[in-house]
Amino acid sequence: MSGNGGAGRITLPGIDSTNAEGFRRAAVLAGPIWILAGVQTAGRGRRARPWSSPQGNFHGTLVLKPTEPPETVALRSFVAALALRDALVQVTGLATSFTLKWPNDVLCNGGKLAGILLESQGLNGSDPVLCIGIGVNLIAAPDPAQVEPGAVPPVSLLQETGLRITPEAFLDALAPAYAAWEATFQTEGFGPLRTAWLAHAARLGETIRARTGNDSREGVFEGIDASGNLILRAVQGRLAIPAAEVFF
Repeated sequence: MSGNGGAGRITLPGIDSTNAEGFRRAAVLAGPIWILAGVQTAGRGRRARPWSSPQGNFHGTLVLKPTEPPETVALRSFVAALALRDALVQVTGLATSFTLKWPNDVLCNGGKLAGILLESQGLNGSDPVLCIGIGVNLIAAPDPAQVEPGAVPPVSLLQETGLRITPEAFLDALAPAYAAWEATFQTEGFGPLRTAWLAHAARLGETIRARTGNDSREGVFEGIDASGNLILRAVQGRLAIPAAEVFF
């Protein structure tokens, strides 16, 4: 199944950041649009970390104009994660290789393959914009020495599967997969997404560590709640954690 799932598509040879380009173009957009870049010169991940963006990897952003409250809009990180996993299964045929790491990473054989970055402007105003940035290590991954100790080591799809998928072909799978999960989210709410996400969650039922700033908590990963919070069974009881970095 190809196409853009009802969204437009702009392909650029290079850009500073596809999310930044999404905000620049948002004012004139009539509907959802995907922005795909060959390279990014200033790609970034969560907490403003640099995101390695070489030619051949996937660097894309979906630009939306959502009207829901900010806490509902934020749940689209799960929409994107589920769509990413579906697209990866479709292009590889490997149903068991891909798992989901809270809050918004996709793993391949246990290594970090993809990340998602949601950025928004004016969500409670008259001109809301949401940019869902997605990076996938299709052919190259950063040096594991560049990630902090205890973090999931980065991997590429090529090294893990031997398959060479172009960014354009990957978007052909990702765009309709995103549109399908978005439709479910809009018609049925977060419930079905929560169930599907948990079915593919990495380290569910195992002891993990969640770090927020200087605060680090260890406990059994019990799941996510109806707001997308991480549920941890720690020594001090059950904790609902809205934002953290997770270490295995």
